[in-house]
Amino acid sequence: MYKKKTSVVGIIITIVILIILVFISNMKVENLSYIENIISSVVMPIQNGITYLKNKITGNSTFFADISELQAENEQLKKRNSELETTLREFEIVKSENSTLKEYLDLSEQYGNYQTKAAYIISKDISNYSNVFVINVGKNDGIEINMTVISEKGLVGHIISVTDTTAKVQTIIDTASTVSSTITTTRDNLICKGTLEEQGLLKATSIPTTANLVVGDVIETSGMGGIYPKGIKIGTIKSVDNTKNIVDRAAIITPAVDFSKVETVLVIL
Repeated sequence: MYKKKTSVVGIIITIVILIILVFISNMKVENLSYIENIISSVVMPIQNGITYLKNKITGNSTFFADISELQAENEQLKKRNSELETTLREFEIVKSENSTLKEYLDLSEQYGNYQTKAAYIISKDISNYSNVFVINVGKNDGIEINMTVISEKGLVGHIISVTDTTAKVQTIIDTASTVSSTITTTRDNLICKGTLEEQGLLKATSIPTTANLVVGDVIETSGMGGIYPKGIKIGTIKSVDNTKNIVDRAAIITPAVDFSKVETVLVIL
């Protein structure tokens, strides 16, 4: 029964195909073109879609290949960047060492009349009341209490305590510091002290009534007082406080040394 149905269906399909062939063979050429257009309008979008998908797949393979190349290049760039950063750090270290050596040389030449020991600051203790720091030389280097400490710009302070390998320096801007000083132009003597009111500056007191204070005048050590040698620059007069009583007048001194930036010093032995 199933075979009979299959045979009938086959015969029907064959007849339909023959009818279509006869129909087409009897059509005019322009009608055939019309049929072709219809078939083309149906088939072409499908064909274009297939072509697009093919190109897309091919393009994706190229895209993934490019991604792999970019990842490899990125790794190379990262490695090169790391090498450059290492080289830069080494350069900065050498530059810093050269700068320190130059400061030592400049200081040694400037204060060639003194026997000195070069040092650099390893820690600072700065507050409203104190301004001290620690240097990397001590008893083993011949350092003793009350030795004068200087920099390329001028007076820094003096040694107040010593260990075998380190020493603590009290700077001249510390509130407990007092320096016997002289005005270089008039040779008038005065006292320079660290001041709480003017942090980072000095206050000059005990000024002779006959002294003529001029803004910009240089102040240096007088050599009196038993600690600091004579003639080391302390700073310059920034302003003068003229009081009603000339005996009480004072002046503000800008230190020659920038204590926020000083790194290298000399200890006068």
